[in-house]
Amino acid sequence: MSMPKQPSSTSHDAPLDRYRRKRRAGATAEPFGRAGVTTDAGTPAFVVQQHRARALHFDLRLEVDGVLKSWAVPKGPSANPADKRFARLVEDHPLDYAGFEGHIAEGNYGAGWVIVWDRGTYRPLGDMREGLVRGKLLFELDGAKLRGRWTLVRMKQAEDWLLIKEHDDAVRDPGDDFAADSVLSGLTLDELPQRAAIARRFATRVARKKGSRPLGDDFDSRPMLASAGEPFDRAGWLFELKYDGYRLCATRDGDAATLTSRNGQSLTDAFPDIAGAVAALPYPQLVLDGELVVNDPSGRPSFSLLQRRAGLAGGGPEVARAARHLPATFYVFDLLAAAGRDLRALPLVRRKALLAGLLPSAGVLRYSEHVARQGRAVFESAQRLGLEGVVGKRADSVYRAGRSNDWIKVRARQSDDFVIVGWSPTRGRRADLGALALAEYRGGALAYVGKVGSGLKGAERQELQRLLAETPPGAALSDSGSVTWVAPRHVCEVLFREYTADGHLRQPVFVRRRSDKAPEECTGRFDDPQPAAAVPVVREVTVTNPGKIFFPERGLTKGDLVTYYQRIAPWMLPYLKDRPLVLTRFPDGIHGKQFYQRDAPDFVPDWIERQVLWSDSGEREVHYFIANDAASLAYLANLGTIPIHTWHSRTSDLAHPDWCVLDLDPKQAPFTAVVDVALAVRELCAEIGLPAFPKTSGASGLHVLIPLGGQLTHEQSKTLAELLATLIVARRPEQATMNRAVRRRDGKVYVDCLQNGHGKLLVAPFSARAEPAASVSMPLGWHEVHRGLSNARFSIDNAVRRMRRLDADPLREVLSAKPDLQRALESLLDLVGGA
Repeated sequence: MSMPKQPSSTSHDAPLDRYRRKRRAGATAEPFGRAGVTTDAGTPAFVVQQHRARALHFDLRLEVDGVLKSWAVPKGPSANPADKRFARLVEDHPLDYAGFEGHIAEGNYGAGWVIVWDRGTYRPLGDMREGLVRGKLLFELDGAKLRGRWTLVRMKQAEDWLLIKEHDDAVRDPGDDFAADSVLSGLTLDELPQRAAIARRFATRVARKKGSRPLGDDFDSRPMLASAGEPFDRAGWLFELKYDGYRLCATRDGDAATLTSRNGQSLTDAFPDIAGAVAALPYPQLVLDGELVVNDPSGRPSFSLLQRRAGLAGGGPEVARAARHLPATFYVFDLLAAAGRDLRALPLVRRKALLAGLLPSAGVLRYSEHVARQGRAVFESAQRLGLEGVVGKRADSVYRAGRSNDWIKVRARQSDDFVIVGWSPTRGRRADLGALALAEYRGGALAYVGKVGSGLKGAERQELQRLLAETPPGAALSDSGSVTWVAPRHVCEVLFREYTADGHLRQPVFVRRRSDKAPEECTGRFDDPQPAAAVPVVREVTVTNPGKIFFPERGLTKGDLVTYYQRIAPWMLPYLKDRPLVLTRFPDGIHGKQFYQRDAPDFVPDWIERQVLWSDSGEREVHYFIANDAASLAYLANLGTIPIHTWHSRTSDLAHPDWCVLDLDPKQAPFTAVVDVALAVRELCAEIGLPAFPKTSGASGLHVLIPLGGQLTHEQSKTLAELLATLIVARRPEQATMNRAVRRRDGKVYVDCLQNGHGKLLVAPFSARAEPAASVSMPLGWHEVHRGLSNARFSIDNAVRRMRRLDADPLREVLSAKPDLQRALESLLDLVGGA
């Protein structure tokens, strides 16, 4: 689709002709960059600049097709949906205008001062080109200040639009204003003309500080390190959150900035966004100390994601793209030098007071806040937030390279239980246990997570060595030749920092053996890692409106639903793998509006798998969702999806279903009759040599699934279901019927065989249902199918606990069993003929 014509422009204009005609190269500091291909189609940039020309206004610019589409917003953006801000569409700007901050000289178009008030990336919620033609753009901003969903709507005049904040978690109350300073320099529009004077005043302030001295050639920027300790409260101490990242020294000298890691490695080329932010500060000489982090989609620092970014050193487009996909943040907690003065001899509290006035209020440079005296409370907050811990610092401490008791670090690590699958010997003594090999169950199979040796002490080590010597041999889970592999019989608890990208434990420490826990319960919390590619793919699932009530009778929220799907994923994903899915979405909860969705919209992120299939009924292609990992499942839940329905076959062999299903639907029949009919199905299947597996529908009935092993077509599966249903009704005429019309069922259980066929659906095992009880479709053992059974018994509250208690999923065999269907069908036909 071609771009729409712009106001006051001719169709043969190049994208930036209007921009350049209004400006004189060499007379203005504005960039004259060329138009080009969008920097990264997955994460286009946006910027909001505040501009004082003839009048004060804001300029919103969105990257579209290699230029910045621009709107002048006189009153600026408002995060209150009640405010509909007028926005005038103006000429396209070059991409490098997003970093412009400074002065447009008198006599030039737009003469005045400009600051970068906010910037970041945005996600189009629809086709931007089409939206420009139609006059409506919907997008989601991820900036330092502006976040959430926004709309631009065109008015009667082509240039006149309205900028409106959509309702979401990023809404702000009236009067809750944004900070006025630049996200680059930290200066307001009024302060920017005084940039040089502000720097001079700061230099004078620094020089007057008692203890500061001229910066000499002997300046030692090696970091001050903390000693280990326990949480404590103490007067005269400051407590900061400890982030899991790279310790970083940022040096600003003139117009250039360099970044150096704790071990002296240069990180300037790997993190040009951070170096550029330091260089944009109005102070020509600085030495900053802090922690560099990259957050995961939940907002917590991830060391593995940080390593992935650091591995792209050397500059170039890969680094630029990674800076958008994996944005870094530099938490600055100390100021070692400024304005030519060495500040290390100043008390910490004074260094931090100087530092607080240097940094922008928002952006990639963050001032590391502290709390005085109350270390235990800060530590508890770090634990709740899933952070690495806290650092306590003496308020009067000077800065000295090396480890010091003036700084105390207290780590907060997560722990979990893992299966012991082997052991490695100590060095030099091959008969002695040195480390345990660990694994966890993922998707029903054991996955190796690495070794743990730290924390193993004498008596515990000897007891483990005895137990493992008596344990039968087991299968090798990795190519490590030093491991003696044993059967998965024993469990231990391990502290660890996080999972690495390849699914191993980082910094594991042995805690204890768990004799009270079965190995099958060790399902872990690891999602399939992202491929380590030159352009990282980040699976971002931000839960919007997590507090919205979805199940009012139970007081359960949308956040509870998303959490359920994330936690049940190890058991549910095998039934979803490579299958087309159909969603039923309830954006306002179970009592609100609902709609089916089988065609994935354009705004779905690239990492969500889709399968394009032709729809005969719709005479068009349909882009079906595929959920092969926990992140995809969480994304679907965040759309407001409650039940998830799946095809009976997989994309690798769509013509052959994996199972045949009998749907036992009671309507006005008592549920006890459903149980009786289900047991009759079991009896019949056993009679003809067919395995059969029950599950609750999660709503009102039961499903009985018969594994096919890919041996039948959909029509043959449907025929099998019809034969089974016919015989069941003949055997249970007082309880069962094949009449589809409810009025003709006479209070009997409808044995539905029509849910089989190409494109027919089954509510997925473990799927939530839009019921007041927040029930789920739960796999059952036949011993659980009795007259005391109810669908409401299994809900998103207890399903995960149930599966962790079970030795195995009672339905899983339906995915792998391959019964003798020829013999079973012959026996079934004989029975039908006899009936």
